[in-house]
Amino acid sequence: MAAYLQWRRFVFFDKELVKEPLGNDGAAPGATPASGSAASKFLCLPPGITVCDSGRGSLVFGDMEGQIWFLPRSLQLTGFQAYKLRVTHLYQLKQHNILASVGEDEEGINPLVKIWNLEKRDGGNPLCTRIFPAIPGTEPTVVSCLTVHENLNFMAIGFTDGSVTLNKGDITRDRHSKTQILHKGNYPVTGLAFRQAGKTTHLFVVTTENVQSYIVSGKDYPRVELDTHGCGLRCSALSDPSQDLQFIVAGDECVYLYQPDERGPCFAFEGHKLIAHWFRGYLIIVSRDRKVSPKSEFTSRDSQSSDKQILNIYDLCNKFIAYSTVFEDVVDVLAEWGSLYVLTRDGRVHALQEKDTQTKLEMLFKKNLFEMAINLAKSQHLDSDGLAQIFMQYGDHLYSKGNHDGAVQQYIRTIGKLEPSYVIRKFLDAQRIHNLTAYLQTLHRQSLANADHTTLLLNCYTKLKDSSKLEEFIKTKSESEVHFDVETAIKVLRQAGYYSHALYLAENHAHHEWYLKIQLEDIKNYQEALRYIGKLPFEQAESNMKRYGKILMHHIPEQTTQLLKGLCTDYRPSLEGRSDREAPGCRANSEEFIPIFANNPRELKAFLEHMSEVQPDSPQGIYDTLLELRLQNWAHEKDPQVKEKLHAEAISLLKSGRFCDVFDKALVLCQMHDFQDGVLYLYEQGKLFQQIMHYHMQHEQYRQVITVCERHGEQDPSLWEQALSYFARKEEDCKEYVAAVLKHIENKNLMPPLLVVQTLAHNSTATLSVIRDYLVQKLQKQSQQIAQDELRVRRYREETTRIRQEIQELKASPKIFQKTKCSICNSALELPSVHFLCGHSFHQHCFESYSESDADCPTCLPENRKVMDMIRAQEQKRDLHDQFQHQLKCSNDSFSVIADYFGRGVFNKLTLLTDPPTPRLTSSLEAGLQRDLLMHSRRGT
Repeated sequence: MAAYLQWRRFVFFDKELVKEPLGNDGAAPGATPASGSAASKFLCLPPGITVCDSGRGSLVFGDMEGQIWFLPRSLQLTGFQAYKLRVTHLYQLKQHNILASVGEDEEGINPLVKIWNLEKRDGGNPLCTRIFPAIPGTEPTVVSCLTVHENLNFMAIGFTDGSVTLNKGDITRDRHSKTQILHKGNYPVTGLAFRQAGKTTHLFVVTTENVQSYIVSGKDYPRVELDTHGCGLRCSALSDPSQDLQFIVAGDECVYLYQPDERGPCFAFEGHKLIAHWFRGYLIIVSRDRKVSPKSEFTSRDSQSSDKQILNIYDLCNKFIAYSTVFEDVVDVLAEWGSLYVLTRDGRVHALQEKDTQTKLEMLFKKNLFEMAINLAKSQHLDSDGLAQIFMQYGDHLYSKGNHDGAVQQYIRTIGKLEPSYVIRKFLDAQRIHNLTAYLQTLHRQSLANADHTTLLLNCYTKLKDSSKLEEFIKTKSESEVHFDVETAIKVLRQAGYYSHALYLAENHAHHEWYLKIQLEDIKNYQEALRYIGKLPFEQAESNMKRYGKILMHHIPEQTTQLLKGLCTDYRPSLEGRSDREAPGCRANSEEFIPIFANNPRELKAFLEHMSEVQPDSPQGIYDTLLELRLQNWAHEKDPQVKEKLHAEAISLLKSGRFCDVFDKALVLCQMHDFQDGVLYLYEQGKLFQQIMHYHMQHEQYRQVITVCERHGEQDPSLWEQALSYFARKEEDCKEYVAAVLKHIENKNLMPPLLVVQTLAHNSTATLSVIRDYLVQKLQKQSQQIAQDELRVRRYREETTRIRQEIQELKASPKIFQKTKCSICNSALELPSVHFLCGHSFHQHCFESYSESDADCPTCLPENRKVMDMIRAQEQKRDLHDQFQHQLKCSNDSFSVIADYFGRGVFNKLTLLTDPPTPRLTSSLEAGLQRDLLMHSRRGT
């Protein structure tokens, strides 16, 4: 039970008398009248008003003359005669333009219920759609109350004898409506109200002594006794959904609220209740009270005056009295057009207009009633921005009073609307760090914090040394529950020295770089950092090893090398120390990790050898580095046995075939480390025979010079010439080697004898005996060649003489063809046939099948074609030679002509002429004879 004496009183309504309209344009009820002579008079209703109701944009009145009056918003009063005697009850539906009334047409006759359709007219009056007696039986009684359901399917009538009748069906038609007695009792019925909850319809019935409810939407109409307290006429009402559609019963001691199946709260509002009404969440009570007048704007009167009727407007949700005033002889209270209208017995209409929400809030702010302002704003459904403004003012008020704990709670309620910096600046003092922490925590929980807020909150935790709160803040169960910027939190915790907390965040939120930074730079836990990298996915493990590999290699070289071996061959992230063998393996580019081993040659060698063995297709850089490393070890090694082993390893690596594409690089490495065997091997592989020769010459290795010439002289004959020049320049006794060179030059005819003599002339130790055998053999061969050439000349001359005789005979004598067989098919010749001067004969069809032209003998054509090709080639060479000789003679710069011909490749093939000029002349004569013979033999028959 709530005592209303503790409730604050406010003036949230404006009271004024309703004026008559100005002219025909009218004015809204409660409008301020114009000043001066044009001011309107107060509106006065007809006398004898007995009953009132409102709805559908009008106030409805019934009087003792049987008339029903309508007062619309234009304040133009209209009416019609509804009954002959009097109107006793009215009920205006809110969702339909239907009016139900109870009245009397004759004295002592059963009252009549009439249903009016206000939208239809009958002779200028509303259409009466149904008339039926109010009392179903024969026993006379008086109607006490009336209610109609908004769906037009239920109407209940209460009587003073304690009975209630229920009309079920369409209340506007007799045919579809059924009337039955729902309730019988011993106490007069004082109030009725329908309540719709889903598909269930309840009817509240209140008498002077009890309250009960019926379920009228089903069968048998089950009844629930709710209370043994009743109320007087017009002292009950049905609340709106803000109070869950509860039935309100205003007794003299308390006001009770009821659900259909139980009693709800009650409020101790004292005084004899005359009228109860519900309006927009307010409970309006008109009561008679002889005690001290309430404090309000109403005027004081003489204590000997008549009893006052006090109208109180209660806000049950927020527990205050919104308005209180005094009236004399109130007839009824009506609600329409968003205002309350109080009808008094003198015919006046008083309008109570509610102040706007902002005005009410300002009144509460002036009295520092912020809690009440907040509740009022919520009940008025003020938007979130408006509520935030109230919370901010309330927080400012508490802050100014020194109540920092209460202030921060109000500021927390502004999160999302008020700029956080406004609040943070107020609590930056070290003594208020607890309040600031509470605000920042809520800011993060609502995911509205930025990186600066996270930094500030973590600094608060660290200054308070509140590890439990810190752990609670950072140790969330899932990523969706994180309400802060993780990276910022890691930075702050690391700076404050909370390494374990920072590591927790970095590991759980996959900030691998930060985790490794803390482990390596702050904690120096290299083993754990390496283990963590081994758990990462391939791409992240690769990037982090490139970044931190040198540090790890410096402190834990063996473990780091093992991880790099796995990363570059078949990497699988380790799960709890075991590799995930089901996941597909990946491998990194091993060449990119070589710089990590800059100061660890032993581990580098192990890594490179592992890669070359396990992964033969490793990048070329692996083999280049391995070669360089082996050459370095070989060059610095002092132990002969170890040096020999390293020598063999280096040669083996060179012979592996991995340096074909980087020949120059390998050669440079071998030369840098003076690895001569490797240099000679690479020279040989690169066919650099000249370099091999020069190497042996520089080291005066005579036998090796001869060996090189013997091995590679076929590919590069100039090696023998260089060898001869080399030995010729030596002042030592090199007869043995010179003889060997001369023997090979003679066998291969590599140099003219004159050039040989000139070359050996530079050696002061070389005597004639050195080249005597060479010269004798050379002269003998030339003599034999001369004899052979002279014999060939004589044979060519005899052949030429014979051919010329044949040519002459062909020109002067007839040719008899005596061939009897075809030269192609060897069958007997038959006409037609084809004969050639060369002596070949053919069938015509064989000739046509095999011949390429009509003028050439098919049998002689291949040989003739070869001869013709030789002739054309000789002519082209002769022309080129003649052109070269002509340009050489005519040019002022002979050397430029020779250089031009060299550039065009004319002299690419070097031919050494060691024979006398006689064969050249003989060959020229032979070619001329062959050309003449060919030209004459092409003539056919």
